[in-house]
Amino acid sequence: MKLTTPILEKYAGHFTRLKTPLDVPAAQRDPKVVETVSAMLLDIEQRGLDAVRDYARKLDRWEGNDFEISASTIASSGDRLDPALREAIELGAERTQAFARRQREGHVDFDVELAPGLHTGVRYVPVGRVGAYMPAGRFPLTASAFMTVGVAKAAGVPHVIACTPPQPSGLANDAVLYTAHVSGVDRVFLLGGVQALAAMAYGLIDELPADMLVGAGNAFVAEAKRQLFGRAAIDLLAGPSEVAVLSDETADPEIVAADLLGQAEHGPNSPAALVTTDEAHGREVIAAVERQLLTLSTSDICGPAWRDFGSVTVADSREVAVALMDDLAPEHLEVITADDAWYHENLSNYGSVFLGEWSTVAYSDKGMAGTNHTLPTAGGAKHSAGLSVSRYLKPLTYQRVEREATPLLAPATITISESEGMSAHAATAQMRLDRFSSN
Repeated sequence: MKLTTPILEKYAGHFTRLKTPLDVPAAQRDPKVVETVSAMLLDIEQRGLDAVRDYARKLDRWEGNDFEISASTIASSGDRLDPALREAIELGAERTQAFARRQREGHVDFDVELAPGLHTGVRYVPVGRVGAYMPAGRFPLTASAFMTVGVAKAAGVPHVIACTPPQPSGLANDAVLYTAHVSGVDRVFLLGGVQALAAMAYGLIDELPADMLVGAGNAFVAEAKRQLFGRAAIDLLAGPSEVAVLSDETADPEIVAADLLGQAEHGPNSPAALVTTDEAHGREVIAAVERQLLTLSTSDICGPAWRDFGSVTVADSREVAVALMDDLAPEHLEVITADDAWYHENLSNYGSVFLGEWSTVAYSDKGMAGTNHTLPTAGGAKHSAGLSVSRYLKPLTYQRVEREATPLLAPATITISESEGMSAHAATAQMRLDRFSSN
């Protein structure tokens, strides 16, 4: 979220700022965080489970002999919840997996004969083992397992483990645990932070290392995923969370303000941006935000986020509004206008879009909308999509060449190989061509 970009320069004179952010969020890669994580990963790689235990005792205040949470404790976690919360979790699990299963149906194996005797195709094969991190800090992300464990299972991943940090009580958060349970998790470990990611990636708590690491977390967790990428795949590097609203004079300023603050609640460095085509509406939203901050119990988070990273921009046309929003490429994008369909058709860069005044990001955040809430941030939506069944699937290509296709493939392969000076490549094709010609 740069304050100045080529797009902003291009459209200078076609928009005005009613509120300009004081700053942009600090870069994810804090040198101190990078150094700390590097040292921890090296230590854990060298000392194994002993190092994991040391960090767990020091950082998580963990006390125990075994990190694994028993199957009976996981299965009974729902019994310790308020019935309404349990029912909401079950609803979120069902909706998220239903959407993911439908996505999976769209990934179809195929075989095509590109030329006589030349068969090519794709098989979609799920990764074998996934390690999911389930954060449970000041705001336990109850729906996290819907997006990681549940979607992995919908993709067909046979083995999914999860780690979650202990609460002050020394136990796991039951809501987070139950969410993992109804999402189909195979094993859960009471382990947080860098040490959790390392333990899953190095295979220190499960029989084998995880092939993929997924799930949100703080800056240390994000950096651990970055440094472990290559040893294991990751979903994406995200944070801080962000929201943008594109609205016009038909939108209710109170609704727009509430939705901006709803995502600013994620953290004091969470950007919240409004792009509108109506100046009076923009000013009304600013006033509504200030009013609502007086009533929110989390104003100590929302307030600084809005003060430092909030922005309100007035575009002189809907085309300029689209250009500005695509340049922003927000994680969450709400569209509340008189012509939502036009904006939906013309917008290209966002993690997920929420159309109309009856939509809110919170529906997705809590798993009620069915779509995945693990999405690209910091402009990543210009080139990447969020987590989905696609990320858990490997599209494995194959080719099967029959004898009759040899004259269609070998001569051109020989020509290109010889032009490159790669005689061994040429020989593999020449041998087949000679055999074809002699039979």
